[in-house]
Amino acid sequence: MFESAPTILIIEHDEQIRHDVKFILKGIGYHVVTASRGLDGIDVARKISPDLIIVAMDLPDLMGGELAATLRSEDRFLTTPILVFLSEDSPEEIDMAFAAGITGHMVKPINLEALPFNVEFYMSGGTDSIDDTERLQVARTRFLQDVVKRLEERIRELEDKNETLERIDQMKDSFIQLTAHELRTPLTLITGYSRLLEDHPPMQELRKQDEGITTLIDGLVESITRMQGIIEEILTVSRIMTSNIELTLAPTNMAKIVKNVVIQYIDVIQERNLNLYFNESEWPQSMRADGDLIQLTMSNLISNAIKYTPDGGDIYLHAQTKGKLIRFSVRDTGIGIEHDKQKAIFERFHIGGEVETHTTSKTAFGGGGLGLGLAICKGIIEAHGGTITVESSGYDPEGLPGSEFIIILPVIANSSQAVFTSNKTGVLKRLARN
Repeated sequence: MFESAPTILIIEHDEQIRHDVKFILKGIGYHVVTASRGLDGIDVARKISPDLIIVAMDLPDLMGGELAATLRSEDRFLTTPILVFLSEDSPEEIDMAFAAGITGHMVKPINLEALPFNVEFYMSGGTDSIDDTERLQVARTRFLQDVVKRLEERIRELEDKNETLERIDQMKDSFIQLTAHELRTPLTLITGYSRLLEDHPPMQELRKQDEGITTLIDGLVESITRMQGIIEEILTVSRIMTSNIELTLAPTNMAKIVKNVVIQYIDVIQERNLNLYFNESEWPQSMRADGDLIQLTMSNLISNAIKYTPDGGDIYLHAQTKGKLIRFSVRDTGIGIEHDKQKAIFERFHIGGEVETHTTSKTAFGGGGLGLGLAICKGIIEAHGGTITVESSGYDPEGLPGSEFIIILPVIANSSQAVFTSNKTGVLKRLARN
């Protein structure tokens, strides 16, 4: 029949019909691709450019006529045969289908014995038609009216859903912020009691006598500190996302801030045998910014690099001043980031990997948190009038392509010098370049 197997696209929401039609057409030598929704079918059609398209009139997301009209608007589908499956043998429905640009039609339940002959007829250039020009014009008018009516209904439905989503989102933000505030008060009391417990003379004596007591107390303090950090993260991102973040702008020594953050992570750098390169001379000593929030940003970015860089890897901190702008970056030799996730990672509560395997460590390889760190960074940087982006060639835990987070901020800069790294035994060195 054909020198090579033509491709037929079936767009039908009824699984049984889709299966039966595919079975029949594959059995006589056609290559068959299927889709269950109209929008998916349009995407597939644009990708494979089928030789014939079979579409149901009553799809869940689009009417078959709307789909046909959409495809006919593109030059490559102007002559593609489009066969429509109608739910009833109604002259009005048939006329509207032709007004939308279909080539032929069959009525459900589909006559599977006649299907191959109909397909061959339309594939060979055959068409159904309406000879009455006036009747066709009336059908086109009804089709346009029907499309406009459906469009209005969908717009109103989307507006209603959007209002509902906005209300739910606002309720969620309020709930998160209120919950964090409510947790902060008892946690402050717990922190105070834990410190009293540490300083209590009988407890100090017990710690001397029993190492287990020391382990318990230290674990308690560490857990409380971690909980405080989580609550502060939630409050910070809540303020950012509700546009309530307030910047305390003042002369800021960026070089000193980054150096302090580096020192904060010295222990984990040693433990994991990481090499962190930081040349203090690149970083401005004088810029107008909120120093505390910039420090929080750098802490999150460096922590992020540590989490996704295997032991023995490298982390590079660079800064470059150009006129009134500073471009600084945190680059690692870690596992990288998939291309389709490089925007999503800046969203609230975005967590890489499976939730079931999620860990809470901020410094262990593959560790995690609430997925707020990068959202906080984005909010802080944008509040300063800057931008933050990420570059990575992809995710590869074997090849380790790494990632680079790039920030651009307004600045007036000076600099001094220092380099931090660790040798292969994990000893942190300060290498002066003066």
